Amino acid sequence: MVQTNPISAPEVGTLWLTYTEKTLNMRMLEYFIEKSDDQQARNITGGLWQELNFFVLQMEEIFIDQKMVKPVGFTKEDVNLEAPKLYDNGFDIMFVRVLKEVSMGMYTINMNMAYNDKIMQIYEGLTSVTQKIYKLSTLYLLEKGILTLPPKVTMPKTNEFIKSKSYLNGFNPFNEKRALNDIELGFLHHGIETNNIGLQLITGFAQCAENKDVKKYFVKGMELCKKQIKAFEDILLESNVQFSATSGSTVTNSTVAPFSDKLMMHCVYLLNGFGLVGNSFGTFFSLRNDISMKTTLLAKDVYFYGQEGAEIKIKHGWFEEPPQMEDRAQIIKGD
Repeated sequence: MVQTNPISAPEVGTLWLTYTEKTLNMRMLEYFIEKSDDQQARNITGGLWQELNFFVLQMEEIFIDQKMVKPVGFTKEDVNLEAPKLYDNGFDIMFVRVLKEVSMGMYTINMNMAYNDKIMQIYEGLTSVTQKIYKLSTLYLLEKGILTLPPKVTMPKTNEFIKSKSYLNGFNPFNEKRALNDIELGFLHHGIETNNIGLQLITGFAQCAENKDVKKYFVKGMELCKKQIKAFEDILLESNVQFSATSGSTVTNSTVAPFSDKLMMHCVYLLNGFGLVGNSFGTFFSLRNDISMKTTLLAKDVYFYGQEGAEIKIKHGWFEEPPQMEDRAQIIKGD
């Protein structure tokens, strides 16, 4: 049967990415639901699982309709619901909140590459779910005293324009650095917050990873998280801003893996990508050149860490290849 409305190559690619990410999220949610003893948290994670399952089924219908092979993604084989609790209460919702931050950005990019009505409806629906769950998660964490609010400032009373290029200075040790503006403070706060939850996540992963390469990689990731937290906190302290973000919970002493090494590696791979995007925004919108340089150097570290992770995934056969265009040169050669 001839397809009357085949989806485009970018739509195939974004659907593939979305399906893979959602199946990973669902496996992790299944574990968090199983181990949670807080009914309010279970309502959030359980509600999110139901919503994601609905859209995963919709994507599978499109794969069938388009005669496209379904991505392997992540299955029941990648989660061990019998594993002991790896994280204390609060981590599950902190992690969900970070996932929703990642999703908000992904759906915007995916929608920009969508032309098929059914696919646009999927991203529109997922965006609505993401915003709802992000709000619920934030309110839950604030109510429980787990989430640290950003620093407060005196409200501006007048409009000002930058009068000198010295506003951009930060490198010269003989010149006094100006105070942080609120945009810069916001990115620094967000960087500390996300790296704190990332540190807890990857610490748990390091404890229970089975493969030696993977365990070593996660330990390296822990040090990278600490490096970024220290860099951001140092900038705040230099500006006399005292701030300390809570981690969301503590890691238990369990060494039994709730997730496969394949799943944990891909989870860190996704968060690395999110970290690069966040650092890029922070670099562009920070008008003090010392902050821009520090975030650029940190982004370099995150990039190379991500590349190392991709190589480990390939080495162990865990990196599912994205769909790709036909290799016309090879077809013409007849090889």
